[in-house]
Amino acid sequence: MATDRYQTPLGERYASKEMQYIFSPDKKFRTWRKLWIALAETEHELGLDITQEQIDELKAHAEDINYDVAKEREKLVRHDVMSHVYAYGVQCPKAKGIIHLGATSCYVGDNTDLIIMTEGLKLVRKKLLNVMSELAKFADRYKNLPTLAFTHFQPAQPTTVGKRASLWLMELKLDFDDLEYLIGSMKLLGSKGTTGTQASFLELFDGDHEKIRKLDKMIANKMGFDDVYPVSGQTYSRKVDTRVLNVLAGIASSAHKFSNDIRLLQHLKEIEEPFEKNQIGSSAMAYKRNPMRSERIASLANFVMADAMNPAMTASTQWFERTLDDSANKRLSVPEAFLAVDGILDLYLNVVDGLVVYEKVINKRLMSELPFMATENIMMDAVKAGGDRQELHERIRTLSMEAGRNVKERGLENNLLELIAADPAFNLTLEELQKTMDPSKYVGRAPEQVTEFLSEVINPILDANKEELGLTAEINV
Repeated sequence: MATDRYQTPLGERYASKEMQYIFSPDKKFRTWRKLWIALAETEHELGLDITQEQIDELKAHAEDINYDVAKEREKLVRHDVMSHVYAYGVQCPKAKGIIHLGATSCYVGDNTDLIIMTEGLKLVRKKLLNVMSELAKFADRYKNLPTLAFTHFQPAQPTTVGKRASLWLMELKLDFDDLEYLIGSMKLLGSKGTTGTQASFLELFDGDHEKIRKLDKMIANKMGFDDVYPVSGQTYSRKVDTRVLNVLAGIASSAHKFSNDIRLLQHLKEIEEPFEKNQIGSSAMAYKRNPMRSERIASLANFVMADAMNPAMTASTQWFERTLDDSANKRLSVPEAFLAVDGILDLYLNVVDGLVVYEKVINKRLMSELPFMATENIMMDAVKAGGDRQELHERIRTLSMEAGRNVKERGLENNLLELIAADPAFNLTLEELQKTMDPSKYVGRAPEQVTEFLSEVINPILDANKEELGLTAEINV
C-alpha cells in the first residue's frame, strides 16, 4: 500500500475486491479490446474487407495487454483510446489497419461504461438478494415476539420484532423492483459515430442503411445485450447515469433507515449489531459497545445519496451532441457510488446475519408500557361487569395521568393496574387485571402479516434466485 499519496477509502476499507475489479483499469481496457473484436467481426460478417486472419490475430491478443506500450504512446499523443489502438496494433500487425474502423472514441469508452455499470448492477442485485434473504429469516424467526412499537419515538401499540424487520425488508423489495427494471432496460450505445448520425459507417458500407442497422444490433448481441439506444449524440445520454445512481441512492436510503433503527434499538439494549470478542468500542470507555457498523452504513449512505446529484447535474448541462465536462465528474461519481453501495450491502448483510436479540429487555420495556395500552380492554371488561362506559373512561384517564406522574416524576414502576384494582368503579381484582397483560393480545395481525408477506411476496423472489444466495460478507475494518 502506498502511504505517500491519497487512495480512496472505498477501495482500502469498504468495497469488495469483486466490485473494485469491475471498475478497474484492467477491466476497462480488456473490454475495449472485446469491443474492437466485436466491431471487426461484425464489419467482416456484413461484407467489409476484413479477413478472418485479422480477427483471429485480434482475438489472440485480447487478454495480454501491453500496458507499457500504451502508456508511452499516451505521453506522446495525449489520447488514451488512440494509445491503446496503437498498442493493440503493435501486437497485431496484420489487423493494425482495421482496428477501430469507422468508430469514434466513445465507441469503446461509452459502450464500456454501459457494460461495466450493468455488471456492477448485477453484483448489487446479488448482494441485495442476500440481504433480503437474511432479513426474511430474521423476520420469520421473530414474527411472534411482541415488542413495543413507537410512533414519533413515543410508545405506541405493540408490534412484533419480526413485523418491524418486515418494514426494512419491504423497502428493500421496492429497491429490488427498481433494480430489476433498470437492469432490464440497460442497452449499449452501439456504433453511432462522431455526432450520432453514423455518417462514417454510411461511407464504409456505401450507403447501405440496412447493414448499418444490423451493425448496431449485432455488436450489442456479441457483447451480451439485446439492443442499443435507438438515437444518441456522440455519447449515450447521461440521463442513464442519473437513473443508475438514483437506484443506488434508493438502496442507500433504505439501508440508512435500517441502520438508524438498529442504532436506536442498541441504545434501548433490545437488539445489537454483532460485536466481536476483541473489538474495542471506545479508546476511553472500555465498557462501550458502539454500533459502528450501522453508523458506517449511515455514513456511506449519506455519501451515495449526495453523490446522486452529480449525474443529474452533468446530464442537465450536456451541450447538443456532446461536451467533455462530463468526463472527470463521471469517472469519480459513478464508480464511487457503486463501490459505496457495495460496501453498504456487505455491512447490511453482516449486521443482519449477526443481530443479537435481548428478549427479556424487550419484554420488560413492553410490560412497563402495556397497562396504558390495555386500558381499552380493561374498560370493556369493566362495562361487562356493570360499569358505565363514560364514567370509566374518565376514571381511566385520571388514573393513567397519576401512573404517568409516578413513573416520570417519582421514578417508580408503572402502577396503573394497582390503581385500577383499588378503584371500586371498575369492580376488577388485580389478578383479573393481570390476566389482560398478555402482550400477544395486543399485536394485532403482526405475525400473520409477516407470514403472508414472506410467503406471497418475498419467498417467490428468493426461490427464483436460489443460485444467487449463500453469500457471507467480509468486513475489512
